Amino acid sequence: MKISLDLTKNVDKNASIYYDKAKKVKKKIEGAKEALGISLKKLKKLEKQRDDEIKVQEKRKDIKREWYEKFRWFISSEDFLCIGGRDATTNEIIIKKHTENNDLVFHTDMAGSPFFVIKTEGKTPKATLTEVADATVSFSRVWKLGMQTSPVFWVTPDQVSKEPQSGEYLSKGAFMIYGKTNYIDNKINCAIGMLKDGRVMAGPVEAIKVHCKDYMELIQGKERASAVAKLIQKKIGGELDEIIRVLPSGGCKVKK
Repeated sequence: MKISLDLTKNVDKNASIYYDKAKKVKKKIEGAKEALGISLKKLKKLEKQRDDEIKVQEKRKDIKREWYEKFRWFISSEDFLCIGGRDATTNEIIIKKHTENNDLVFHTDMAGSPFFVIKTEGKTPKATLTEVADATVSFSRVWKLGMQTSPVFWVTPDQVSKEPQSGEYLSKGAFMIYGKTNYIDNKINCAIGMLKDGRVMAGPVEAIKVHCKDYMELIQGKERASAVAKLIQKKIGGELDEIIRVLPSGGCKVKK
């Protein structure tokens, strides 16, 4: 190590100069160590996030996808499977292929409504009736129009027919309802949560909070689906595309 001395200064002043330089170098070293420590902590955090994401991705690969996930669906607070149409085509499929004698069928009086079906398995759903009525109105045009409720009724499968009245025509997804209709109180009511098996589920709050540890309530709004989905993802996890797919049509926002 070479040391340069200023011959115009005495020994004490030369020593003072090098002492000040040493203090500056020491301070820089301490700053560098602190910055390195912060960087290492950030790196460790990022590595953990990466490892957690890998585990989540691997878990998702192992998720058994059920036949009803192509539709709107949720498990009620009483553990009944409830499925609903996404559009005219899926309405048609649900009624024709996935509705059995003991099921109950829901619809609104308004055009543009999904058919929702409770798979009762011969049992009597009580709280589920209201939950499905809420789901039927929440996933209908009522949500997009900013309304809070609309007449919703339920019937038995034998009352739902593709046979129109004389002189009428039924388009895809439309059915005739014959006999007594049972109207039920309802309201806009929607939340999204993550099931234990990693699947994202959307439905009435009462059903979601029973089955999902983490969930977020939704209300009508004009925020972009992608922005809403990102907020939900931060809370419950899941894939953005899957979250976007289960959101109500017509815009929404997270309830604060």
